[in-house]
Amino acid sequence: MVRDVDEMHRYKGRMFGIDLFDAALMPSLIVALLAGVISFLSPCVLPIVPPYLAYMGGISMAEMTDKKISNKPAVIAAIFFALGLSTVFIFLGFAASAFGQVFLQYQEVMGRIAGGVIIIFGLHFLGVFTLPFLHRDMRLDAGDRGGSAFGAYVLGLAFAFGWTPCIGPILGTILSLAAQETSIARGTVLLATYAIGLGLPFIIAAVFINRAIGVMNRFKRHMGTVEKIMGGMLVLVGVMLITGAFSSFSYWLLEMFPVLGAIG
Repeated sequence: MVRDVDEMHRYKGRMFGIDLFDAALMPSLIVALLAGVISFLSPCVLPIVPPYLAYMGGISMAEMTDKKISNKPAVIAAIFFALGLSTVFIFLGFAASAFGQVFLQYQEVMGRIAGGVIIIFGLHFLGVFTLPFLHRDMRLDAGDRGGSAFGAYVLGLAFAFGWTPCIGPILGTILSLAAQETSIARGTVLLATYAIGLGLPFIIAAVFINRAIGVMNRFKRHMGTVEKIMGGMLVLVGVMLITGAFSSFSYWLLEMFPVLGAIG
């Protein structure tokens, strides 16, 4: 049984002499991955996936549903779009972690402040009250760059830099977690995990594009539920930041799933 922080931190992975993973990071990684997937399913992302894939792949919406038309252009475009997203998010993770290192001595206070702000965002998505600025569109226009891998990459950059406010609170949550990490590398890995959670569904949707469009259209009726899940997750993460419950969750994970200790 894991009983103290020192014992828990013995379970860690290293690369080039840098600690990239230990058991204490596992809860944050889980939250980051789920946050990415929920961001993809959010009302401001899911509805634009089909037109984005069509635009990036240089094909029409009608051609996307034609089984005789190859989905290869859309798949390649989705991969480069995800790389564009990842570039920005990894950079943001690096910046947030570097900022956190500067104020490391105030980490506990910063965690509580961040937790309070995250809870407010969560209550907004749960419908307890409304924050009007979260309903404004802040997407950037990437220009006429459809139909090429480079254009898809640029569109990924633009989308990430100008994310719509409805996923901004989720991204802000992951950046807050990154700022709490003990090294810049670990915080960067956290944002890379978020990028995987958001970018991988784009690629999967492109691979199974004929079926994916129908599934996404049917899923639109559940957007309200996604917002409630998003709100609940934000409130939970906010409470965990304020109370320091991430460490307790790490202990629980290792006790329930001892195999995690062998990772790395």
